[in-house]
Amino acid sequence: MELLYGRHAVLEALRAGRRRVTRVLLVEGVKSGGTVAEIIAAARVRGCPVLEAPRPTMERAGPVNHQGVIAEAGPYPYADAEALIAGPGPEPLLLLLDHLQDVQNLGTLLRTAEAMAVTGVLLPDRRSAEITPAVVNASAGAVEHLKIGRVANLVQAADRLKTHEVWVAGLDASPEAVPLAAADLKGPLALAVGAEGAGLSRLLREHCDWLLAIPMYGMVGSLNAAVAGSIAVTAARMARGAPTRPVG
Repeated sequence: MELLYGRHAVLEALRAGRRRVTRVLLVEGVKSGGTVAEIIAAARVRGCPVLEAPRPTMERAGPVNHQGVIAEAGPYPYADAEALIAGPGPEPLLLLLDHLQDVQNLGTLLRTAEAMAVTGVLLPDRRSAEITPAVVNASAGAVEHLKIGRVANLVQAADRLKTHEVWVAGLDASPEAVPLAAADLKGPLALAVGAEGAGLSRLLREHCDWLLAIPMYGMVGSLNAAVAGSIAVTAARMARGAPTRPVG
């Protein structure tokens, strides 16, 4: 059992309906309008009880900003990684996240991925942040709607994607990288985003079909993983037009 916390995280978990939510706890005295009213309505649709609880009970979630809402839920429902690789559908847009460990960065990037109707996300099952309640909160619940799979080896996953005619492009600041605005981002594509600071691992960089760079026009010399990945996935979505599934 996991304790999801934060109003939007709990609301999206209920809306998505992909994991069992056994009950929702609202701190005593919380106002029942706005998002709280939406949570109560979504819980009713799912047949999930909503109870008031004293503040000390709410602190079970830890030293976090729970916004007066906690949900007791089952584990995050990871997608079948092989299904994402072998059957991503027409003109897929995937993300390969190379050992991102910062919870806020991961949550922010995954929220953008959902907003841009990414087909799926692949994470390595070692040396990478998992989809914990903290990541759910950082994404404002967006991960509840995403297909996220875990693989033992991201390089091998990239190679298998190529056998299914998916191009693999890695974000990198090396001189040989193609500027984002000059790259052809249409067609089946997997974007590889490296870890904070380290960037893409050497092996994954070598297994990319090409590298992409985001030019810097201001005084700063680089962007963090969440911002760079968000820019790239947004550019890829805009290059291919409307998503194949509704967003919102």
